[in-house]
Amino acid sequence: MAKRSIVSDRVAKIGKSAIHEMTRLSRDVEDVAFLSWAKPTSGTPEHINAGAIEAIREGLCGGYSGNAGLPELRQEICRKLKRDNRIDADPSEILVTVGAIEGLSAAVMALIDPGDEVILPSPTYSTHVRQVVIASGKPVFAATIEDDGFVLDIDAIRAAITPKTRAILYCSPSNPTGTTFSEKQIRELAGVALEHDLAVITDEAYEYFTFDGHEHFSIGSIPEMRGRVISCYTFTKTYAMTGWRIGYLHADEELIPQITKAHIPLAICAPVVSQYAALAALKGPQECVGKFREHYRSMRDLMCERLDRLPGVFQYAKPSGSYLMFPRILLDEGRDSAAFCKKLLREARVSTTPGSAFGPTGEGHLRLSFCVTAEEIDKAFDRMEQYFG
Repeated sequence: MAKRSIVSDRVAKIGKSAIHEMTRLSRDVEDVAFLSWAKPTSGTPEHINAGAIEAIREGLCGGYSGNAGLPELRQEICRKLKRDNRIDADPSEILVTVGAIEGLSAAVMALIDPGDEVILPSPTYSTHVRQVVIASGKPVFAATIEDDGFVLDIDAIRAAITPKTRAILYCSPSNPTGTTFSEKQIRELAGVALEHDLAVITDEAYEYFTFDGHEHFSIGSIPEMRGRVISCYTFTKTYAMTGWRIGYLHADEELIPQITKAHIPLAICAPVVSQYAALAALKGPQECVGKFREHYRSMRDLMCERLDRLPGVFQYAKPSGSYLMFPRILLDEGRDSAAFCKKLLREARVSTTPGSAFGPTGEGHLRLSFCVTAEEIDKAFDRMEQYFG
């Protein structure tokens, strides 16, 4: 009799993270030019570090907070949501989480029963797919319109709806494409959700990083959507706080206790020292956010300029947000993006992320991150220009 695996089928069927796999492979290559990881190279602003240090010195970080997070932090989050997202929120509607990732996971767990379907515009962030699978749900991909810059295809989303559809999960500005979905499109998406009695889960991690007149719009600000939207946010991207692992979500007061039931076994509460750092971020000067945005815009323009010098190799849509872009590989060998990226790493010493990690319409592309320095971008593209001849 064959020995049965102790690992669950749903987890065993999940492949390795392409993002972290490229990082692992990069360790075996000397002097790699990194364009593969969406990790800001700037440090956390000093006033945020100082807020955390002060909380430690005052002995405030040695125990748990309440499951929902520090009351003062939740109050400040409400002020931010009102000011920047046009969402009227009460602290009872806020759950502080371990980054946006844990909040998204708790939201999916709270909404999805085994076999339920979740629609994801594709290309989509690979972790969102895994969150649905781990909750025993079924990811259903609705292709975005690449020729228009990967905008939502509302007709494709409608066509993907079945009696088993429970929710729509999307990220705007998008990881991996850098597309900022317009207010008009998001309102159309809200209409679809209302028509079919669907929930919506959002990942708004890159909300402050939009360019060229594009503006971020939160679906949670639409009054008719109240009670069916879980909006997830993070301090990670806004304030260069990747290592602090701190985020939050907003949902209707009746939903929060149900999401908290998933939050507690996943995290109990967010790290308390990180909550004090987040409080310092919200209460302190905000000029750092504008500086980060301007740096990313400048690095985006440099990356586009360098891509323009490789016209037979890549074709791209200029991103309107985030610090990521998703060029199509024009070479025949690019049909297998994972093999292409591994070869590029080995032979040109440039680390990128294969598009196959981001849903079925991601194949044939690669994800590039421009939250790096100009020197890193130039080093990577100098090597690619020499490599592709």
